[in-house]
Amino acid sequence: MKSLQKGKLKRWNDDKGFGFIASEDGKDIFIHISALKKMMNDRPKVGDIITYQIHTDNDGKKRAVNAKVEGVAEAKQKSVRKPVKPVRTNIKKQNNVRLFFKVILISLLGSIAYILFFANNKPLEETATSTSEVTSTPSYAEKQENRIDYSCEGKVHCSEMDSCDEARFYQNNCPGTKMDGDGDGIPCERQCN
Repeated sequence: MKSLQKGKLKRWNDDKGFGFIASEDGKDIFIHISALKKMMNDRPKVGDIITYQIHTDNDGKKRAVNAKVEGVAEAKQKSVRKPVKPVRTNIKKQNNVRLFFKVILISLLGSIAYILFFANNKPLEETATSTSEVTSTPSYAEKQENRIDYSCEGKVHCSEMDSCDEARFYQNNCPGTKMDGDGDGIPCERQCN
C-alpha cells in the first residue's frame, strides 16, 4: 500500500478543477478534483492541508490520488462535482428550427386540405363540361318531350305556325309542308333563329 503524504494546497484553479500541493519535501504535486473522492461541500481552498497518496503516471509525472482535506470529518464530506454551467443555446438556430417545422406543418395541412377538397369534386374540365351542358339550349328531342301535343291540321307555311317548335313538328311529321325553303333542315328560319 502506498504511504500517505501530507501537504498544503499552494495553488488552486477552481474553473479547471486542479491545483498544486506543496509537499513536505518542497516539491509541487499536481492534484485534480477527481482525487478528492470524499470532498466537503465546498471546493478546496489555498491553505487547506491535504492528505494524499502519490501516483506516478506512465510519462513519469507525479500526481496526488485518494486525497482528502484534513480536519473535515469524513461523515460530513460529500462528493463535490464542479457546478455545471448552463449550456447557452443559439437562439437564432432554435428560431430557424422552429420556423422550419412550422413551414412543414403548414405545408402538410395545406396538402391534406387540398386532397380532402378536391378528392370528392370533379376535375375542372368535367365541371366546365357539365356547366356548358346545363346552360346550352335543349336539344330538339328534349323539346319534343316537353312540347305541347301538335297534330297535322293542314298547316304548310311558316306564317301559319305559332312557334318554332310547331314548325319543326310539322316539318318532321306532316306531309306537304313548305317551311324549309333553302333545304338546310331548319324550318321557318325567321322564327327559329
